[in-house]
Amino acid sequence: MQTWSAPLGADRRVRVAITDRHDGDLCVDLDPGELAPRRAALIDRPWLWLRQVHGAEVVVLGPDDPLDEVVGRAADAAVTTRSDVVLAAHSADCATLALWSAEGHVAAVHAGWRGLRSGVIAAAARSMRALGAGALQAYTGPSIGPECYEFGGEELDSMVAAFDDSIIAVTSSGAVGLDVRAVVAIELRRNGIEHVGGSDACTACRGELFWSHRARMDTGRQALLCWIEP
Repeated sequence: MQTWSAPLGADRRVRVAITDRHDGDLCVDLDPGELAPRRAALIDRPWLWLRQVHGAEVVVLGPDDPLDEVVGRAADAAVTTRSDVVLAAHSADCATLALWSAEGHVAAVHAGWRGLRSGVIAAAARSMRALGAGALQAYTGPSIGPECYEFGGEELDSMVAAFDDSIIAVTSSGAVGLDVRAVVAIELRRNGIEHVGGSDACTACRGELFWSHRARMDTGRQALLCWIEP
């Protein structure tokens, strides 16, 4: 598991972790009895995980909201100001992001191409700013790289229309592809979010570390985790 952190106000820090195969499969559909100890071994606090649906729905966990009422909701981003939970975004090729503000707002975002087209990053940023967040920063997890992501037809046309033609890539085999990282970069700029770091690992290329649905039809999932701690 790779970890990273940044200071917040009031002597707190945001922490971000990226899991890999060595940390075990974190697919939310596994037996809860298998997942619970695996999660606790990584970050021993309650996890807010979602049933990701490749959309732009955002779950906000308020100060007094029962966690069990939002865990497992159909959504692709979670936002909170609480320090007693860890937010999780799962992936096996899609982009994942941690967002935060100095005021202590954090978010975990799952951003596949459909979610990016639907505006999931913008939706998460709006939710954070509605709660009082100021300047936002982002840390990105591993995703499928442009050299491996063959992508074309009407789906690519729709992405170019939503963004621009800089997102078109050429794969290592010479096919037309999609540069998911370029899409994420455009969305961060559009929404005034500073990209301060992340992983440039390709989930398709790095099969020894990461699961990839596109390259290997893997059912396993890694996770990007973020949380606040003193």
